[in-house]
Amino acid sequence: MAKNSFNKVKAGELELKEKVVAINRVTKTTKGGRTFSFSALVVVGNENGVVGHGLGKAKEVQEAITKGIDDAKKNLIKIPVMHGTIPHDQFAKEGAAKVLIKPAAHGTGVIAGGSMRAVLESAGITDVLAKSLGSANPHNVVKATFKALGLLREPVAFAKTRNISLKKVFNG
Repeated sequence: MAKNSFNKVKAGELELKEKVVAINRVTKTTKGGRTFSFSALVVVGNENGVVGHGLGKAKEVQEAITKGIDDAKKNLIKIPVMHGTIPHDQFAKEGAAKVLIKPAAHGTGVIAGGSMRAVLESAGITDVLAKSLGSANPHNVVKATFKALGLLREPVAFAKTRNISLKKVFNG
């Protein structure tokens, strides 16, 4: 199996924008009645190749979102973005969710479903074709999208590891 070399990034001075992907209300029935709590799946990114996701759980919605943002800032990765798109096709699985992302021509826009769209837009990708196959569970779709984005390689790094010219990478 391929080695996962996710490019971890520290939150530091990055100006991150957050998007709430999903909020789930969980009910626990006790002797005294029902107790509600909330979980929030959040994606943060600087719209310039750095993106992260996190899960926050709390008794209040806003508190859960805040915890999710803090968790997302701990899980930031750097992805290669070339001219607003990704360098090559990528497929990834997480649980029952499968995602396929493909580069697209300038002006295409982000053609993706809800959970994937939030991740791709937060990463700064403006033109991409994406398809979510299998499960539509937002947690697994976000994780699968992150796995796919983490497996992307820059052409310069690829050419260096294979000891071939950059022209040969693109033209075959």
